[in-house]
Parts: sequence; C-alpha cells; structure tokens
Amino acid sequence: MKDKSPDPELALLQSVFSAAATQTTAQNGNLRFLEQALRKHWRLGQNIILCWRPTATGIELLVVPHYFLGSFSASLDDEDIEGSLTEANGRFIRKLISNRRVMAAEEFQAAANRLKIDKTVIKLPIPLINDPYVTDQIDNMVKRHSISFVNKRAVLLFDIVDFGLFTAFEQTSQLMSLSYSLNSAYNKMLKQSIDINFARSSTGDGFYVWSNEVGARNGMHLYQFMLLVVADNAIAKRKSRGNTVPVIRTGFHAGSHYEFFQAEGLNPTMNSYIVGEVTIELARMLDMAAPGQIFVGDFNIEIPTSNREGAYLIDVDAQKFVERAGKSLAELKGVELSDEEIVSIHSYLTGETGASAGQVLRRFKITDKHGRSRYAYNLRSNIHIKNKKPVILGLQDYYLPRRSRSAGDPLAATHARTTMNQRKRVIPGITEES
Repeated sequence: MKDKSPDPELALLQSVFSAAATQTTAQNGNLRFLEQALRKHWRLGQNIILCWRPTATGIELLVVPHYFLGSFSASLDDEDIEGSLTEANGRFIRKLISNRRVMAAEEFQAAANRLKIDKTVIKLPIPLINDPYVTDQIDNMVKRHSISFVNKRAVLLFDIVDFGLFTAFEQTSQLMSLSYSLNSAYNKMLKQSIDINFARSSTGDGFYVWSNEVGARNGMHLYQFMLLVVADNAIAKRKSRGNTVPVIRTGFHAGSHYEFFQAEGLNPTMNSYIVGEVTIELARMLDMAAPGQIFVGDFNIEIPTSNREGAYLIDVDAQKFVERAGKSLAELKGVELSDEEIVSIHSYLTGETGASAGQVLRRFKITDKHGRSRYAYNLRSNIHIKNKKPVILGLQDYYLPRRSRSAGDPLAATHARTTMNQRKRVIPGITEES
C-alpha cells in the first residue's frame, strides 16, 4: 500500500507561508493603528512630525507646532551670514526634514536635545518587525503629517495665456484640455517603459508638475515629458476650433522647495503641494514669457553619464543638461501623438551663428516688477512627424530682445510674437545678458 503521509518539506513551506501571511496581516493592522495615532498628534495640521525611531514596544516621534521651525531658525533659505547660529540652525532643520525621517537612537536623541523638545511615545498593539516595507510605510506616513525640504528637483510650470479673458466654460475646457495633455504624455511614456510618476498642483490657470521620485534620471525624464505635453497641446490647438484648447507658455527649472500635504476633511491629502525657490523662479519667468514660449532656467543639476544602472553622476549647467537630454529624446521615437507617429525630436537653446559658424547661446536676464532678476534660456524644439508637417515648439530667436549696438546704451527691449498667436507683445522686463 502506498504511503500517503504528507511531504515534510511541503509541510514546512506551508507553515512558513502561513506564518508570513499572519505576520503581514498583523503588521497591516499595526500600520492602521499608527495612522490613527499620527493623525491625533497632527491635529488637522496644527502640528508637524519631524522624525521617528522604532522602539521595542512601538515608535517615538518628535512633534512640534507648525510655526516652530520658523521660530527656531529665521533663515531657512540659505540667506543668512555663513557660520552664524541662525544659518547653522537653518541648515540643521533642512537636513532634518530632507529624505528619510527614520533615525537611529543616538541621532534621534541628539535632535531632541538640540531642539529642546520632548519625545512623543506611541505604543503599538504588537512590536514592529525589522522589514524595509514596514519602515518605508511608516516613513511615508510621517512625511504626510509633516513638511519636507528638497534641495534640488526639476519642476515644470504650464501657464495658460490670457486665461482670465475667457468665459467660465472656456476656462474649464482649457484646463481639461491641458490636463488631458499631461495624462496623455504620461501614458505615452509608460508605453516606452519610462515611468516618471509625476505629481501636479493647480495654479488656477495652469499646473506645476514634478516627479515624485528624486533622482538623477528624473530631470531628464521630466524634460521628455514636457516636450510631449507641449507637442500634444500644439497638435490639439491645430485641430481645434474656438477657445477650447489653450495657448500655453512653459518653464523648466531645477531648484529647492518645500513639500507639504494639506488637510482634506480630517486627514492629510494623498497629493502634495510644493513651494520654494524653484516655483517662485518659474512663476516670475513665465510672467514675462510670450505666448508659446518655452523658458529653461539657469540651474545646475546632477545627471547620469549613461542609461546604465550605476552610471557615474556629473553636475551640469542648463546648457549641458539640454544637450544631454536632447540625446535621450531618441527614446521617444515611435510615440504617437494624436494618432501621429514621432520620427525624431530635436531640441536646442536658441542663439546666433557667429563668424566661425558656431552657435553662441543667448542668455536672458528677466527682471520682475519688484526689481528682482533671474536668468533663463529660450528653448526651441522640432518634432518630425511621419508623413506630416513637423511640429515646431517654442519662440523663434529673432523675436527676442537683443543687446543695444551702441556702447553704454541700456539692454534693448523689443516686441515678441509667436506663430501660435500673431499679436505682438512688449516684454519690457527681458533683456539679453552679455
């Protein structure tokens, strides 16, 4: 008679899987309990949670009122005298709320001592397990009940031209059209195995857009995403009637910002908002931009030297970034925009051709109504479509301001116009920087 006793190895595997499933269920319950506890300490945004550490029975937190950070350090924007206590405090706070929030015991205690605040203890129903998934989940929870500082991130701004002059229905249609272009571009990139995991927040007449991930490749992918969005919008505008599709101006910049989650009902939202140097600079650049124009800010950012994993990272300025990002646009060959297949994309910063037949890039100084200035470059892009006319994006260089030819004269301002909107527009705050 055949022995039908259970296989001991199979029994062991079943036992292991059963224990793992039980542990996962228990930890998920733990996380739900912790979410409720964090919400109570958050108090609808009255407090923020700075950091945490695991303990034998639960976790410890550093919780402060939302105004605490400003009181602790009057300088959170690197504007104070280097070496001063205020500057050191600002640097400490920015480091504390950057990246991951989980801390080792000694580091956690040192932060509590420096800030002179008591630890908040949360006891959990069961002890936490030392598992990366659980740690990441708690870290994300803490960030949603806090604010974060990002030292360098690429961000886009899409702004609808003359938005306030349209009817409410036209405004709604234009925002929906621009939103569709964002979603469509994202879908196209996913099909090319490029996931930028983008986030956005509304400005009322446009959107800030950024990648949720902070990495060297993300700036390159966001640049590709920008060109697909602007191209989709341009094709839609070409096919549309009336004012249902917007004329937009676009900005690409990289810099620092703070990120936070607003309250929605009694809970923090799942969608974040950003504000800081990079968003302010983008807004001021586009205030002076002409319809259809694409501005690239003057920045430095890290990018990989190749698409290989583990590739070296190098620090580049805006000019080198556009050069290298332009090479990566080959990844978008074959993408379809409004049923029109992309053959190739060529993007470049505009300039003048010199006597040596080389191009001299032109950098522009943009001065706002407050007298504050920043620098930017004008971007053009030619998207060649299979069996169709190419889609030309951006403003032609000869419409932009030029330096005065007379010695001692102020930098000249001029009229600018775009092929998408033939009205001339005075740009008094944009001058060419020598």
